[in-house]
Amino acid sequence: MTPGILGKKIGMSQMFRPDGQVVPVTLLKAGPCVVVQRKTPTTDGYDAVQLGLVEFAKASRVTKPMNGHLKKANADGVKFLRELRMRPGDDDLKQGDRVLVDQFKPKDKVDVIGESKGRGFASMIKRHHFRGGPGSHGSMFHRAPGSIGASSFPSRVFPGMRMAGHMGTQQVTVRNLEVIDVVAEDNVLVVKGAVPGPNGGYVLVKRAKR
Repeated sequence: MTPGILGKKIGMSQMFRPDGQVVPVTLLKAGPCVVVQRKTPTTDGYDAVQLGLVEFAKASRVTKPMNGHLKKANADGVKFLRELRMRPGDDDLKQGDRVLVDQFKPKDKVDVIGESKGRGFASMIKRHHFRGGPGSHGSMFHRAPGSIGASSFPSRVFPGMRMAGHMGTQQVTVRNLEVIDVVAEDNVLVVKGAVPGPNGGYVLVKRAKR
């Protein structure tokens, strides 16, 4: 049993259970992955494995130091790497081993980690769901932020104040998604529900902690 697998989001669809229930699902192109590095308590102080997603990657898109790191594991064509902690019961993976989607079975529970869609520069109403001011009767206060702090004290804006700014492109984890189906020949993992990120975005699929 592996701690997880890397992949890409294909898109959403729906499936029917044998009893006729409609289930919204997300299709993930999971793997094949290769073990680029194995970290052990004796050499690194903790037990973990570094996985790389095997896909076409231009040589110009990979730096020379990374190319040297990948050649140690014979993992050419890897661009997306992530590290996963090993847990009791996980397989003893070694450098160069392959991790495939057939490690998962229907009804397994997984946690999916992705990067949310980027929305650019957004106002407080869109970014933080502020209510806004009245829309009529000469209000002149419709989508303004309102007070962001007192003038006499503390005479500054506190860090973390909710204001307009860059929205999205943040790491999001969706927990306990059920595996509906596994298509091993096409490296496709079908999970119930929505997964963060756009179609084609990278995701990390881990076995559920809870």
